Amino acid sequence: MKIKCLVLDDEPLAIKIIKKHLENFEDFEVTHACNNPIEAFNLLAQEPIDLIFLDINMPRLNGIEFIQNLNVSPFIIITTAYREYAVEGFELDVMDYLVKPISLKRLMRALNKVTRFVNLQNEFSKNSINNSLELQEKKQYFFVKVGKKMVKIHFNDILYIESLKDYVSIKTITKDYITHYNLSAITKLIPEYEFMRIHRSFTIAVNKVKAIEGNCIHIHDKKIPIGRNYVKEVKGKILSGSFA
Repeated sequence: MKIKCLVLDDEPLAIKIIKKHLENFEDFEVTHACNNPIEAFNLLAQEPIDLIFLDINMPRLNGIEFIQNLNVSPFIIITTAYREYAVEGFELDVMDYLVKPISLKRLMRALNKVTRFVNLQNEFSKNSINNSLELQEKKQYFFVKVGKKMVKIHFNDILYIESLKDYVSIKTITKDYITHYNLSAITKLIPEYEFMRIHRSFTIAVNKVKAIEGNCIHIHDKKIPIGRNYVKEVKGKILSGSFA
């Protein structure tokens, strides 16, 4: 199945270049191109998109603001002439940050990241979708690459996962593991009935929550902030015990 792409840029030439580059990759298909963020928002409300190529400097709404207001979570590759937004972009879990002019070689590296995460998601889905609850409960762990090793981590040992730009730190009861994922991708690989995204930088194990204090959650010896856009959902589910 092809990865459906949206190119969002107010410069027609920039859209043309990305579309031309993507013709070299049969797994990627540009299904839509938009020259303003409002048009893109309306499109995303109507049909699923897997990957967005996103410009930063656009009228009415810039690329960072666009990401912050998204209600869906496709992969995002920022494409821009400005280097100074890179840190802020990676804090928002973008897959990659490409500075114009974008070479085919540099684009290939970004697409390889997307392909790797899509393959991981597909592999996980094969083992979980349409399985009975009994079968799901038997799988209590997953493997992640840490350095040169594939390390087995039990879901029940995880306290929380913290974003470190294009890496994450998996905090367990006994040890921390640094692995080359982004937070959105790894959150999709763990049981949604046990874990919850509460901030752009944190996913937590719900059963490890000791207390909620204001807009912070206490887990083990860590006080973790709840993101402004997550507060209502997080408090509602945890306090009501309706998380499932």
